[in-house]
Amino acid sequence: MDVVIGFFENKVLFAAVLGWFCAQVAKVLLTLIFKRKLSVERLWGAGGMPSAHSAMVCALTVSLARFDGIRSPVFALAVMFAFVTMYDAMGVRRETGLHAKLLNKYLNQLEQKNADKDGDGIPDEEVDEIELKEFIGHTPLEVLGGVLLGILVGILVPA
Repeated sequence: MDVVIGFFENKVLFAAVLGWFCAQVAKVLLTLIFKRKLSVERLWGAGGMPSAHSAMVCALTVSLARFDGIRSPVFALAVMFAFVTMYDAMGVRRETGLHAKLLNKYLNQLEQKNADKDGDGIPDEEVDEIELKEFIGHTPLEVLGGVLLGILVGILVPA
């Protein structure tokens, strides 16, 4: 019980987790509104609008600034952590998703071709579709959405 109480008393940690949670819930709601589909997987899935990683690190950073000040070494560490996290979300993780999309396309084409034994363009045996996860990283707009959400949470939680 002390752990639960301690979690809610640590406003910085609470702000970070709340920023992440709000972003994940927003993904579910935005998917429901724009795709007219309830996708509960969006509660824990990576990628999409807004970036939960960006929301989390920005809520953490803003909350730390409010509690420890911007001259604090811990705040400096949080800022650098936030930059690395957001850069990774838009760079490496986004590229990984694009690579997965191309691999899915070409590997599935190859599987279809290999299943066509008589060369008529129609597979002669059942082909299992290869599906590497493509929805991994974020566009700059998705990261910006996470940043703005995180800043808002970081400002509101300590109040």
